[in-house]
Amino acid sequence: MMPVFFSPIPLDPNRYFCNMNRVLHLLRLLAVCSTALSALACSTSKQADLLVFNATIYTVDSAFSTAEAMVVNDGRIIATGNAADLRGRYETKETLDAGGRFIYPGFIDAHAHFMGYADGLRNADLTGTGSWDEILERLELFAKDHPDGWLLGRGWDQNDWPGKQFPDNKKLNELFPGRPILLTRVDGHAAIASQAALDLAGLRAGDRIAGGEINILEPMIGSAETGPKTLSGLLVDNAVRLVSSKMPAASREEMKKSVSIAEKNCFAMGLTTIDDCGLTVDAVNGITEMQQAGLLKMRLYVMLSDDPRSLDYMEKNGILETERLTVRGIKLYGDGALGSRGASLLAPYSDKPGYLGFLLSQPAHFDSAAARIYAKGYQMCTHAIGDSGNRTILKIYASHLKGKNDLRWRIEHAQVINPADFDLFGQNSIVPSVQPTHATSDMYWAETRLGGERVKGAYAYQQLLKQNGWLPLGTDFPVEDISPFRTFYAAVARKDGSGYPTGGYQVENALTREQAIRGMTIWAARANFEETKKGSLESGKYADFVILDKDLMKSPEASLLETTVWMTWLNGEKVFEKK
Repeated sequence: MMPVFFSPIPLDPNRYFCNMNRVLHLLRLLAVCSTALSALACSTSKQADLLVFNATIYTVDSAFSTAEAMVVNDGRIIATGNAADLRGRYETKETLDAGGRFIYPGFIDAHAHFMGYADGLRNADLTGTGSWDEILERLELFAKDHPDGWLLGRGWDQNDWPGKQFPDNKKLNELFPGRPILLTRVDGHAAIASQAALDLAGLRAGDRIAGGEINILEPMIGSAETGPKTLSGLLVDNAVRLVSSKMPAASREEMKKSVSIAEKNCFAMGLTTIDDCGLTVDAVNGITEMQQAGLLKMRLYVMLSDDPRSLDYMEKNGILETERLTVRGIKLYGDGALGSRGASLLAPYSDKPGYLGFLLSQPAHFDSAAARIYAKGYQMCTHAIGDSGNRTILKIYASHLKGKNDLRWRIEHAQVINPADFDLFGQNSIVPSVQPTHATSDMYWAETRLGGERVKGAYAYQQLLKQNGWLPLGTDFPVEDISPFRTFYAAVARKDGSGYPTGGYQVENALTREQAIRGMTIWAARANFEETKKGSLESGKYADFVILDKDLMKSPEASLLETTVWMTWLNGEKVFEKK
């Protein structure tokens, strides 16, 4: 076979350069397309304000799911998920590296007294005092900086003192002759007034008031039968108002300054919404003015106080709802407090035979208010502590609600419930609004007041939770500490700050960690008809969130009270950062 030889094809220079030009043209075209595609990709990325990443985010959605990043725009959450994915979908003006910390929805305090707390910042702090003498020492120091006018203080609790006896005003009158003084008990349901304050109120021995007590001392001279009687200065429940109504109101500038400090303190604790329980119409007008002027950013859910002006406001204006202020409830007081024996009981106090406590108003008053509140679709929110107080209010509610409903009428505290009455909550969709630190504050003496059997129905949060399947939690500050971490710890551990008692107090009614978080966020929002706006970190809801240095869901129980707030964000704005 002849070999085959391949000869090269003759090179045509014109054809070569033509082909090269085509290749170069193609490369230029590809480059242009690549640039166009990149531009298209950028143009399809959504614009947003903030990307928060490198975090464990508890969304508190229905599945209690977690995420590692979230995107905020125009004050609202618009996405949560994987950081890389969110970076690809959104172009943000700012980013925040959370440093591996833990993010929760902004805490909602379902029962507190924000304006009262602000007002109290101008008064002597009497919390934690171990005796009446210690109170007098604090007052003398306080009076050096406040030499004129009324001398006010709050926070004492005779149950913390040796003997646990209520004080009288003898030493007050000696140390501060002629000066009006009012020192309010920690729960706000009792106070000690100086003689000068009693004189301003026109009170005399033998005076009486419905729903309250004006206490007297034994005769100063002679026997109890023949000597004159004198007031001890101790006032309980409605009697306190007889003196407090004589105090001059704070000036507008004083109040603005106090509110500013109160707000800062709340933001430092991760609070972004507070239910302020029992404000006057004038206070609401003042809040509106401060919010419109940019002097108050805190979101407030307000219950108006039980007075004719409040009911008239309700009937004239209906529900008030802005981005930061909602007014749609009326706060009533069923009875007094357990610590001052003003709670209304079905059977006598175990430590005061024959004494039942009392209601602060006649049942007819509550029934009349309920009819007006029901007619306007408002929320009735009634303080009830004792088992008789709770039964009275529950039955009045039931007579108007008549079964399942979505009016979300609330019992504030729901502290002592007779076993036969728990079902009234669920049958009528009545919301028990509770404060876990009340259990750990009262546990030292609650059984003494109630007896071993009756106390089993007190602070019964699991039993109450089962009624509707959800339970809002609050602090009741300034009655208790402002910290939501104390609320959380008391709810899940049922212990005080020292870890007492070792096994927890009535732990069968402790809440799980998830239940406690829900109670401080989404369930608290639901108690305010605001669960579609806040309470969880889901798309469309307010960007109210708190960044913590500890994981409340997993940190050791003993370290929960050491939790620190790193940042608090409200409406997509950073309102607190730990320095």
